[in-house]
Amino acid sequence: MNDPHDPYETTETHVERLLGRALNSFELPDATIELLEGALAHSSTLHSSHHSATLHRSTYRHTFLLADGTALSLWELVHNSGRGGAEHHELYADEAEATLAASRLPAGFEGDWDVERFGVLANDPDDELQNDLEMLTELLSRPMPRQPRMYVPDNSADHARRVLRRAENADRPGEETARRLRVAFAHHITQAFGRHCPVEGRDAGFTLYEHAFLLLDGSELSLWEVEHTATPDGRHMCEVYEDEGRAREAMESRARVR
Repeated sequence: MNDPHDPYETTETHVERLLGRALNSFELPDATIELLEGALAHSSTLHSSHHSATLHRSTYRHTFLLADGTALSLWELVHNSGRGGAEHHELYADEAEATLAASRLPAGFEGDWDVERFGVLANDPDDELQNDLEMLTELLSRPMPRQPRMYVPDNSADHARRVLRRAENADRPGEETARRLRVAFAHHITQAFGRHCPVEGRDAGFTLYEHAFLLLDGSELSLWEVEHTATPDGRHMCEVYEDEGRAREAMESRARVR
């Protein structure tokens, strides 16, 4: 995987190249884009790297000097989890979001799917599929132990807006929920579930996240985000629900598609 930084390009060109190749550049806050348009200088460094037999993943930090003398950083995740090992680029304004995105990559669940431990009958494809589905159903219905929440005040209202914007399910939370989340001032993200299983003869990944928000009136509100690749073309899809039970039912339904 090549270093995505050309030391001879101008800062304006560098910004255009970063935004142009990132799959999720539309998710960056508008205020961040406006600041980048006036950046005077930039530098890029390799922040972390992971290489395995199936996954090459690197995170770069791009730091920009702004006109007012302050600095702004973008975190670029580069990985080869695209179809046929194609290289993908993602951009994040926050290091924690880049780290979370890296953890969602398929190879992050290596070792979770232990065929022998769950007694799958490898010589009978129908039994294997049924056992896989039964195991997934059992895991989906298993209550997760609640961990103490550590709320972080970090553009939480904007984070909520981006979570809702990437939801593709027709029954996603509506305007009332979006209105309440406009006064969110802190949030906490927890991964509640993550597994791979066969769907219609190919491997599909399922991940469930809880985005918990603390509102100005002291109340809490959670969004449950389902990320999966159980789509006809294997592409990545996000669905968002207000209720954990409905989110788990959606995962189970996607896993049982024939």
